[in-house]
Amino acid sequence: SSSSSSSSITALTYLGSTKVVPNYNIMGSAKSSLENIAHTLAYELSSFPHSVRVNCVSAGPISTMASRGIVNLGDMKKDVKERSMLRRNITGEEVGNVVAFLAGEESGGVTGQTIFVDGGYGVMGGPSSVY
Repeated sequence: SSSSSSSSITALTYLGSTKVVPNYNIMGSAKSSLENIAHTLAYELSSFPHSVRVNCVSAGPISTMASRGIVNLGDMKKDVKERSMLRRNITGEEVGNVVAFLAGEESGGVTGQTIFVDGGYGVMGGPSSVY
């Protein structure tokens, strides 16, 4: 098989882009817009002369500088630990590994996607004791 070399852009997003997350506020709309821009750029930059792949990684809640402004982040992380398929929170390293994969040639056929790194939390349904 042959694949040509391409560049890659990866945006970081969150479940709040598509679901209502209490206390996430305007960030839900911002992340939704970010995903739409990334998907559109994936189309616009995919062909010659650019050959740029554009994807998003939707991470579960992680304690970072950016997440400090989210009220009840601890409760969100507790809910993920209790309800995600993996029954634990994800790590920054796990998110970084997926971003590194998307930057590499191994993912040469992946563009315009949102990859969830949330332990399966985003696909779970049912009541939550936190919200």
